[in-house]
Amino acid sequence: MELPVEFKEYAISALGEEVACGLFDAIGSGEEITSVRVNPLKGVDGQVRGGASASSDASMEMFGECLSDCIPDNFPDCFPAQVEDRVPWSRLGYYLKERPVFTLDPLFHAGAYYVQEASSMYMELARSAIEKDFAGRRVGEELSGRGFFDHDIAALDLCAAPGGKSTHLVSLLGKDSLLVSNEVIKSRSVVLADNIAKWGCDNVVVTNNDPADFGAFEEYFDLIVVDAPCSGEGLFRKEPEAVEEWSPANVELCAQRQQRILADIWPALKPGGYLIYSTCTYNKFENDSNLLWMVETLGCNNETLSLCTIASESGIVETAGGGLQFIPCKIKGEGQFMAVVRKGGDWEPSQMRKGGAKPAHGRKNKDSKGKSQPQLEKGCTYLPDNYVKILQGDLVKAYRKELYEQINYIEENLRIVLSGIAVANKKGKDYVPHADFALQGVMASMVATGTLPHGISAVEVSREDALRFLAKEPLVLPGAPMGYVLLVYRGLGLGFVKNLGNRTNNLLPMARRIRMRIGD
Repeated sequence: MELPVEFKEYAISALGEEVACGLFDAIGSGEEITSVRVNPLKGVDGQVRGGASASSDASMEMFGECLSDCIPDNFPDCFPAQVEDRVPWSRLGYYLKERPVFTLDPLFHAGAYYVQEASSMYMELARSAIEKDFAGRRVGEELSGRGFFDHDIAALDLCAAPGGKSTHLVSLLGKDSLLVSNEVIKSRSVVLADNIAKWGCDNVVVTNNDPADFGAFEEYFDLIVVDAPCSGEGLFRKEPEAVEEWSPANVELCAQRQQRILADIWPALKPGGYLIYSTCTYNKFENDSNLLWMVETLGCNNETLSLCTIASESGIVETAGGGLQFIPCKIKGEGQFMAVVRKGGDWEPSQMRKGGAKPAHGRKNKDSKGKSQPQLEKGCTYLPDNYVKILQGDLVKAYRKELYEQINYIEENLRIVLSGIAVANKKGKDYVPHADFALQGVMASMVATGTLPHGISAVEVSREDALRFLAKEPLVLPGAPMGYVLLVYRGLGLGFVKNLGNRTNNLLPMARRIRMRIGD
């Protein structure tokens, strides 16, 4: 692979000649690395873990005890390929010896893990830096002993598709925190929503908005992630065509666009709140120079947060501007840059803004502007009473009571792709369970505890039958209860069928079916 001369010059300027030459060799090696990150909300074989947070104990050191409370000991056995090692900077990440056909693993479809490039698993590094900085500041006696992530916070992942960083971040948040996962490109926001639904958390809202659309959210978010569109230098080894698209002019264009994105979203960050900035590139124009621009222009604290403690132990390079650079010749992964900055001012916990709309009992209730209000749905008993259930057309959606009004405020001001739990479609007096409901963490918990809702049964299926279901091939369930049945594979829900005895009606959406040959 012939690398552009200007790219080499930029890399040498940012990384130094020795490291840059190692990078060039790594890009040319064509090495393929496969890594996955497990979902702490979902165990396997009935080992479901409580809560949405991978760790809520702020005193737990980043590389202290492993997350044995979140990851079953046998989890690596779930993968078709043998696990090789753990990702050093992520407790939830694993390297695989070879890349399996993930499409043919039912656990992949059940949201038990996410296939993600190892360098992109930096959220735990950011969390560690934030907690260290937060603990070192005096922000009021009422906060003593509580970490930043121990509070109920509002977080925004601004450029979120396809969902890797959002699913990682929500695994670190408390269950009563709220994540807005946004993607500006409509087609990518649909993919994002599908991956969020598969992950199974009920405290994520997926939106499809431009950064400039967040004007109604001034000083609203405690934490913002900007994984900015970039020139893609970190993709050169994985995607050789990215080399042909690279140019100095594109680097300059990307750097300017990144600054516009940051300037648009900065007012939405609370004083004392944190912003995680990342790119998949190496040059200083899109990385360190933009950090300096934030400090000088936007009103950050005077320096980026310290991230170097972990970096020195794992081969990640600390940049001159205070960020971290993942470089293929130094670590097992692709190119990635990340840094954390804090907005000036003192952070204070506060209630997230609440929406004005309230669920109505009648079907024709409208507000003063003539807009239809959400209608309360009391007939569907698939979820417990700590959820607000509403009817949108024939779709029953559910929101945890603790989050409903905050989510309602977001729905009033942004374009929503996904919010709450899609529970069922109402057809007359019947409630047909929705495919997304099968993938929810609350459903995994009900399966594990044997507390399935009235009207739904569960049947554990073999891998072969799981794949038949996922391919929407004919499936018979001898001896299974009649009616709506949740198909379970190794303790996790895959989806619903309606069992008619001699056959089943498959309720999996056609868009989610496996299209490749699954074997004889």
